[in-house]
Amino acid sequence: MQNTQNAKNISLNRTSLIGITMGCPVGIGPEIILRFMAKKKASDQFLPIVIGDIALLKRCAKELQVDIEIVSWQPGNPVDAEKLQVIEPGADEGYSLNAESLLWGKPDKETGHAAGAYITKAVQLISQDVLDAMVTCPIAKYAMQLAGYKFPGHTEMLASLCNTKNYGMMMAGKRLKVSLVTIHTPLVKVPEQLSQDEIIRVIHLTGETLIRDFGISKPRIAVSGLNPHSGEAGLFGEEETQIIEPAISGAVSKKWDISGPLPPDTVFKKAMDNDYDAVVAMYHDQGLIPFKLVHFEDGVNFTMGLPIIRTSVDHGTAYDIAGKGLASASSLEASFIMAAQIITNRKN
Repeated sequence: MQNTQNAKNISLNRTSLIGITMGCPVGIGPEIILRFMAKKKASDQFLPIVIGDIALLKRCAKELQVDIEIVSWQPGNPVDAEKLQVIEPGADEGYSLNAESLLWGKPDKETGHAAGAYITKAVQLISQDVLDAMVTCPIAKYAMQLAGYKFPGHTEMLASLCNTKNYGMMMAGKRLKVSLVTIHTPLVKVPEQLSQDEIIRVIHLTGETLIRDFGISKPRIAVSGLNPHSGEAGLFGEEETQIIEPAISGAVSKKWDISGPLPPDTVFKKAMDNDYDAVVAMYHDQGLIPFKLVHFEDGVNFTMGLPIIRTSVDHGTAYDIAGKGLASASSLEASFIMAAQIITNRKN
């Protein structure tokens, strides 16, 4: 796989194919794919290809009474926008799943292995210029660990598959975009993991992403503090003066405007009021709590820095409602639309 300096070139002269990985087979991934595909209007410009299990999708469609034709697809074959077309990892790739024996909401080693195989297959298809982007449905991290995938999540696995070290997570919606300095880090360890170099890296990655992938010519980036009131001149913490402020000074560029460190309790409101194009947050919940309050239904998880385009739903496997016909496909729809927009922006 190419590195981030040599991002995949996308042809201007053909229909763009966007892969959708099924995620955990016993979560809501199969259902939201069916819901999305059943309502999606035919398009000749951006067409979805599902990487998943045909038998399980057919079982789910039957149980939930979703009327859509599900067919196998192979690279090079015509793409029918009216059908749900599925490519399965092959037996030679170690893929095997017994759809009839699976229980909704009960992940195990078998489902973890399947979820990993879908991701690996999608990246392979992009590297072979079969697909132009991928959209991922939610996975069970512990089930994938049981299957031998030693990654804390999608983001880290994709970075490894793409041989990319400079990557990051951005949560993106129409009103708010948030990137994270630390991701799946226990709260007690966040202060010790903050460094000037890492904050500078994420600021630069955020700025370049806003320019290349979101078409913003000169982004306005806000950087959040860590402590209440951004430390109040050291009264409530010294990370702002010792780490974050020097990092902001080191990340100044003619390519973007940068502000901060700003109090975490007000910076997201200012971003929603269009004072900033994105907020760089110091840790997971600092950024995701306000983001999901605004974009719970239509938020998108975007991986910055990859040579490939990857968007994802911003929710989990929702095992408590899996197989019950209650899941919303709104985030999947938003993820597909955003992937299509980024394809267009990268072409330009």
